[in-house]
Amino acid sequence: MMEAYAPGALEAPLSPPEKAAAVLLAMGKPVAGKLLKFFEQDELQTIIKKAQALRTIPPQELIELVNEFEDLFSEGAGLMDNAKAMEGILEEGLTPDEVDGLLGRRTQFQAFEQTIWERLQDSDPDMIGAFLAKEHPQTAAYIVSMLPSAFAGKTLMKLPDEVRATILHRAVNMKNVNPRAAEIIERRVEELVATIDAEKGSAGTAKVAEIMNELSKPEVDTLLGQLETVSKKDVEKVRPRIFLFDDIRLMPQRSRSTLFNDISGEVITMALRGAEMELSEAILSAIGARQRRMIESDLAAGDQGINPREIAVARRTITQEAIRLAGQNQLSLREENTAQTQEAA
Repeated sequence: MMEAYAPGALEAPLSPPEKAAAVLLAMGKPVAGKLLKFFEQDELQTIIKKAQALRTIPPQELIELVNEFEDLFSEGAGLMDNAKAMEGILEEGLTPDEVDGLLGRRTQFQAFEQTIWERLQDSDPDMIGAFLAKEHPQTAAYIVSMLPSAFAGKTLMKLPDEVRATILHRAVNMKNVNPRAAEIIERRVEELVATIDAEKGSAGTAKVAEIMNELSKPEVDTLLGQLETVSKKDVEKVRPRIFLFDDIRLMPQRSRSTLFNDISGEVITMALRGAEMELSEAILSAIGARQRRMIESDLAAGDQGINPREIAVARRTITQEAIRLAGQNQLSLREENTAQTQEAA
């Protein structure tokens, strides 16, 4: 309830952000929520901060504020519980994540919405497999037994036969795990999850790789060479994210077939103009015999009058589709042994 207002009382004048907060609170959630999209992020944060510490606004002063803004005024006895009211307004016009971000909070139980085991299933099975291979077989067996079934299966298939057999044997015969041992293992897994999350959150790495994926192989090689003189670690982060047209020859045959299944013959023909023989054969061997004959016939006519930019666009179209399908786990960009060799290099 509003405190009694003494006409002669002296109150500190409201700052512009405080005035804005007061008017938004007076409007109520439906109207105020629609107005939020017109504010910049920093403006919203300032208004929220002021609203949470806003003093009691007497009705008459509120009327004057509304008149000053020449906006709508919702009649009432005044304002109370400003922080809660502002939170309600935000929830009316923004998503829960946006509200949490603006209020500088995160849902208290967010960390428990997914267990560490569930969070692992969004990771690369190769990475988790490599992690398990370095752990004691009993530790690896416990981790496998805790992982979601589908992801556990994918991870196991990334392990060498003898290692996989040992882990499966221990998992089958696993009894109750000592709580202290389980706690230690889960702490190790939490560290792994944190490392993976940090890598996923590396927007800079993704952006640099995205830029390089728009360039030709000689240009990429030059840039990677220059980057390596500054930081070899940075090159190791960026290189696995780069996929160029020339890299198609490194793809498994089945993945190449999947890639070119829905790409038009015109795009393939344009992309193959000027390509090296090995690369051309890798691509042509992944398509049907009839379509191959048609493309080879078109290529035999020569490249006269072909704009190099059109060739570059066709090649980029194919590589972007490959990256998209790989992101959906519909194909692999590289043979496993090739990928391992590059990681070791």
